[in-house]
Amino acid sequence: MDWKLELVSVPVSDVDRAKAFYTDQVGFHADHDHQVTDELRFVQLTPPGSACSIAIGTGLPQAEPGSVRGLQIVVADVAAARAELVGRGVEVSEVQEFPWGSFVFFSDPDGNGWALQQLPVYS
Repeated sequence: MDWKLELVSVPVSDVDRAKAFYTDQVGFHADHDHQVTDELRFVQLTPPGSACSIAIGTGLPQAEPGSVRGLQIVVADVAAARAELVGRGVEVSEVQEFPWGSFVFFSDPDGNGWALQQLPVYS
């Protein structure tokens, strides 16, 4: 039996600002944006090529905005991904090399922390 993680909640203080950041700057696809009631809004966003999405919104059970750390996206070319983010106005770290991969780091407007990882090639 497969167990697939397909949705992760990311707590934000301003849904419209976060949605614009993730779609316009980071390049996520806006899958769903539904205002259920005045108190409940659900927005689902997916990184290009990913089987896992994030959920932001209002009225959702969540932690403090900006409290999520360690969200990680694996990319084929971290330098190219970094250049794409920089070109879209995202503040992103320089490429950092570790034995377990190459990384760049950035945060959303609330401070939720993300990493892009290029996996090492093992021979």
